[in-house]
Amino acid sequence: MLPPMLLAAVVAISTSAGALQVPLKPLAQVNAALQAGEADRALGLLKGLGPSDAGSAEARNLECRVRFTLEQWDVAASLCEEAVRLDGQNSSYHLWLGRALGEKANRASFLSAFSLGKRVQAEFAEAARLNPRSAEALASLGEFYYAAPGVVGGGMDKAESVAAQLDQVEPARAFDMRARMAVERKDFGTAERQFKQAIAVSAHPAYQWLALASFLRQRGRLSDMESAIHSALMAASRDPHAGLVLFDGASVLIAANRESALAEKMLEDYVASNSKVEDGPAFVAHVRLARLKQQRGDTAGAEQERAAALALAHDYKPAQDLRLQETRH
Repeated sequence: MLPPMLLAAVVAISTSAGALQVPLKPLAQVNAALQAGEADRALGLLKGLGPSDAGSAEARNLECRVRFTLEQWDVAASLCEEAVRLDGQNSSYHLWLGRALGEKANRASFLSAFSLGKRVQAEFAEAARLNPRSAEALASLGEFYYAAPGVVGGGMDKAESVAAQLDQVEPARAFDMRARMAVERKDFGTAERQFKQAIAVSAHPAYQWLALASFLRQRGRLSDMESAIHSALMAASRDPHAGLVLFDGASVLIAANRESALAEKMLEDYVASNSKVEDGPAFVAHVRLARLKQQRGDTAGAEQERAAALALAHDYKPAQDLRLQETRH
């Protein structure tokens, strides 16, 4: 297990970034609640907005993203569509619409998924066209191309073209994309080399270490995976922008059913820090903590985590559906 002092360093660096308090405008308050994983508070703030803010594209986009964290894909997509309708020149709004439509497509029937897939590609392409320097938009478009079938617009040649664009924007993302393309081709040796190249050139290598760890888990190399997780945490301890590593790293360990005590500690440190972001919703972390505590027989602790999740997001279905029972010995 990673030394507790190192985990504490990750949290301390992340916490210091939020030490200064400044007054926030209403929509900024909504975004702050979203980043903190306070879905109910964010939705309450949205309901209380003044007329000028309430009808804005930004408000629609923010509510879309809150609903996205709650896994309410249909509602999220409708709200993101409204944001794009109100401001079609905003790259980020097209990106989020593509993401929401992608989640709908993943759960749709074949015919619906076909139609939605084409829309996903169109939204990601528009996001990248409007902001060719957006690494997020390019990475999302590239992922669509290498993962989607050709019938809805996918293709490795198209993905390679996007990776070439990423070379000029964020080289680590370009290496990461080529690694994932190699995985799709089952060229695992090339994939590992590309993941390691991404680590070498990244400004935030903790996340690239996690990408390598996830790859190693999928290859069944669990000892190597654990080493990569520890390297990710070491890198995160020196990077104030890498707090999400605690959330994502715990997810990799949970998926592999390894080092559950470390995964639990990482999630606890994440929810206690000021480094929380919407990509790692705090209420999701609490649900995962509830499951980990239940597995080791701490039913009371598990129930507290479930209650904490519902206090942040009372409509989050995985928390509502979580059933905790006494573990018999």
